Amino acid sequence: MTKQFNPSWTLFALAISAFAIGSTEFISVGLMPLLVSSFHINLAQAGLTVSIYAIGIMVGAPVMTLLTGRLNRHRLMMLIMILFIIGNLLAASAPTFGVLLAGRVVAALAHGIFMTVASVIAADVVAPAKRASAIAIMFTGLTVATVTGVPLGTMIGQLGGWRWSFIFISAIGIIGLLADYWLIPRNLPLPSKATIRGIGRVLTNPQLVLALLVTALGYGGTFVVYTYLSPLLEQQMHWSASAVVLILVVYGLMVALGNTLGGRWANARPLIALFKMFTGLLVTLLILSVTGYSHWLGLLTVLLMGVFAFMNVPGLQLYIVQLAEQNTPHDITMASALNISAFNVGIALGSGIGGQVTTKLGLGMTPIFGAIMVAVSLVLLLGLIWLARPAKQLTRNCTQN
Repeated sequence: MTKQFNPSWTLFALAISAFAIGSTEFISVGLMPLLVSSFHINLAQAGLTVSIYAIGIMVGAPVMTLLTGRLNRHRLMMLIMILFIIGNLLAASAPTFGVLLAGRVVAALAHGIFMTVASVIAADVVAPAKRASAIAIMFTGLTVATVTGVPLGTMIGQLGGWRWSFIFISAIGIIGLLADYWLIPRNLPLPSKATIRGIGRVLTNPQLVLALLVTALGYGGTFVVYTYLSPLLEQQMHWSASAVVLILVVYGLMVALGNTLGGRWANARPLIALFKMFTGLLVTLLILSVTGYSHWLGLLTVLLMGVFAFMNVPGLQLYIVQLAEQNTPHDITMASALNISAFNVGIALGSGIGGQVTTKLGLGMTPIFGAIMVAVSLVLLLGLIWLARPAKQLTRNCTQN
């Protein structure tokens, strides 16, 4: 007899794995001062643990999608989590900073394909009207990671050394592996085969390219600041290292709130919802450029930034799938993979810009450059809204006739 799977439990399993992956993606934000001390490097070099990881996802998402497109989804999720665990154990045992970066790349390869496959699975196991909310539930694992995983990993690093933080994440990965094994259906339909030509079809469609640029610039703008959040809080706002751990917990709660609201708001009209979300983020970053030297006002602005930081993720991921369904229906999985790459192009670009700004201009200038990235994404988003109008008008005319 075929085992029946409850969609809610499947989403729960995906969220657990996303929690592990989210913890490792952002853990180095909290560990940065420890890495600087351990490997005798500067902040910009330590920031490579974020940007190199993002580049690994950026490259790994489409490449791994091409290599694994015809594998059973359940079996593929098992392989993904095993690769993720290996990468984090390599980072935990790294004798040099270069080996640590290598471990980050291995884990990033797993991350990229996981987010691609998990987004499609989440959308497949629920009714079409609930897809953005389902994707948001899966991404809740990432937001919960910022609430508990990253701060807890940071605290473990402060108490026992940064290596124990990566061991902690590996243990979470094992729990995610077991949850996926028991709770993800074994007979999920395979998507259309991902091909190199599919990449070409996606990247030659104007709307899809605009959407990918919006993802990279709009999402990445936060990371100009977020990558260096711990030193910003300690050095510029004068919070203690122990207080920063608690602040990261509250920041994560704000991210969780924003992600939940963003998923709900994006279900019906994702483009309009995204425009409002990015406008809120832009205003917040501009305010932070003024309040960033204030102990309390700076903190409140950082927490507000947390609300808007990941709010856009469900809508961006849903919209790229909707566009692919309309324009390149055989390349939905590849479009999803390229959007995961775009998220991480944004992270790499944002953290890289943040590193240069921090080195040459100081931490206080990072919100300005983050705001510039978000402002450009808003201009591109207006282009998407304009391109979408003729189709909506045609639909309205057909309905009236």
